[in-house]
Amino acid sequence: MTARLEISLHASSVRRGRKWVLRDVSWRLAPGGRWALLGENGAGKTQLLKLLSGDVWPTPPGGVRNYRLGEKELELIDAKRRIAYVGAELQDKYARYGWNPRVRDLIATGLHRTDLLLLPVTPPQAKRVAATLRACGLKRHAEREFSSLSYGQKRLALLARALVQDPDWLLLDEFYNGLDGEYRRRIDSLLRAARRRGQAWVATAHRAADVPAGTRCMLELELGRVRSVGLLRPRDLEGLAARTRGRRKPARAGKGADVTAVNRMGGRVLLQLSNVALFVDYRPVLRDVEWQLRKGEHWAVYGANGSGKSSFLKLLYGDLSPAFGGRIERSTVARGAPIADWKRRVGYVSPELQSDYSIDVSVRDLVASGRHASIGLAEEPSAQDRRTAARWLKFFGLWAAAERRPRELSYGELRRALIARAMAASPSILLLDEPLTGLDPKQRALMKGLLERLMPKLSLVMAVHHAEDLPRGMTHFLRLHNRRALRVDSYSAT
Repeated sequence: MTARLEISLHASSVRRGRKWVLRDVSWRLAPGGRWALLGENGAGKTQLLKLLSGDVWPTPPGGVRNYRLGEKELELIDAKRRIAYVGAELQDKYARYGWNPRVRDLIATGLHRTDLLLLPVTPPQAKRVAATLRACGLKRHAEREFSSLSYGQKRLALLARALVQDPDWLLLDEFYNGLDGEYRRRIDSLLRAARRRGQAWVATAHRAADVPAGTRCMLELELGRVRSVGLLRPRDLEGLAARTRGRRKPARAGKGADVTAVNRMGGRVLLQLSNVALFVDYRPVLRDVEWQLRKGEHWAVYGANGSGKSSFLKLLYGDLSPAFGGRIERSTVARGAPIADWKRRVGYVSPELQSDYSIDVSVRDLVASGRHASIGLAEEPSAQDRRTAARWLKFFGLWAAAERRPRELSYGELRRALIARAMAASPSILLLDEPLTGLDPKQRALMKGLLERLMPKLSLVMAVHHAEDLPRGMTHFLRLHNRRALRVDSYSAT
C-alpha cells in the first residue's frame, strides 16, 4: 500500500493579535486516522486545521510541527501537497473575490493546488478531472459556473476539487453544514471510498449527525486547549446529540397543501407574490408561486439543496426579480419606488453576506451600516447611527466587541453581528437564510432565544434544514419542491 502522511504537533500554540487561539496542543495523527474535532464556536477548531495544513505556523517560543512519510521527514512544501482543506471558509473565498470558474476548471485547480486555473489542463489531467466528476455525480454540471450551483452542489464540487489531488488527509471544516439528506448520503459514499484507499480525515462538527461515518477518534478543544483526546465512543455522539437537542421538543409538520390557501385571518398584507416564476442564470428555480406574508406571521422555509430556498429569500429581498408576467406587491413602499427604499425596511442575513464581511470595518460600523442597507459605511456614522448600533450590540451581547473587526469574531459572534446589522434598520420583515448553520449548541440556543424576543416586533421568514434550528412561535411552514411552493396549515415549533 502507498505510504501515507503522518502529522504530529508538540506543545504548539497560535496567537492572533493579542489573543491566544491555541495553547500547548500536542497531537499525533497516524496515517489513515479518522478524527472528529469537537468544541464550541471560538474553541480554535478552524485554527487547528490551519496549523495541521501548514497555513499557519506555531507561535514562538516553542511548538513543534512534524510531517513524516514512513521513515522520511518531509518539508512543509512537500507535506502541503498531501493535505486538502474543504469548508465554508474556502466556499466563502470564491464568493468574496468574485471568482466564478466552471466546475470542470474548479476541480482542475486541485491538481495545481491554486485558487484559479493558471495553466492549461493536459490530456492526462483532463482524464483525471473527468473521472472525479463522474465519481462525485457532477458530470452534468461540468460546464456550469460555480456561482450558479446550489449550496450543496458547491460543497460537493469543492470536495471533488480536494479528491482529485489524491490527498493523504482531508480536513473537513463543518463540512455537512447546510446539506440535505441526499447530499449527505453522496458524501458518505465518497468518504467510504476514500477510507478504502487509505485516506484519512479530520472533521469538525457541532452535531452528532455531522460526524462522518467511520470516524474512529476524537479530540475536543475548549478555549484553545485540548480538553480530551481518544477513541470516539457511542456515548460521545449521544452527548453531542443531547446538547444539540437541548430541552426543546422536536418540530412537527403537517401535510402539504398548495400555498394559495394562505390563512386570510392574519394582519395586513406586507408582501404578496402573484403568478411568480423565477429564473437564475437562465435556469428555472420556481414557478406559479402564489404567496403572501401578513403582519405577525412567521414562516419557516425548507426543502432539499437546490430547491430554491436562498433564491426565494433573495426574491423577497429584491436581489432577484420574477420572470415576465409575475408580480410582487410590497405594501410599505409605493409602486415604482426604487428597490433600495424597500431594502431599507427589510432585514436580510445570508451565508453570502457573511462572506462579504472581510472588509476592514469595526463591528460597530458593521451594525450601523444596516440603517443604510450597505456593506460598511461610506462616511462617518451619524449620532443616530451610533445610538442604533449601540442598542443592538447590547441586545445581541456584542458591546464588548464593538471595536473589533469582523474577522476577529468567532463564527457565532459574526452571525449575531449580522443579525444586529439587519435589525438596525427597524425592519418590519426579517429574512434569515440558515442563520444557525455552523453554530454550536450553546450559540444556537442563545440565537433562538434572541429571535424569540424579536418576533413580536416583526415578521420572520427563515430558511432551514434542521427543525431544531427554529425558534418557538413559527406560524407557517413552506416547502419548496419540484419548483413549487407548498404550505403547511398547522405547525408545532421547537
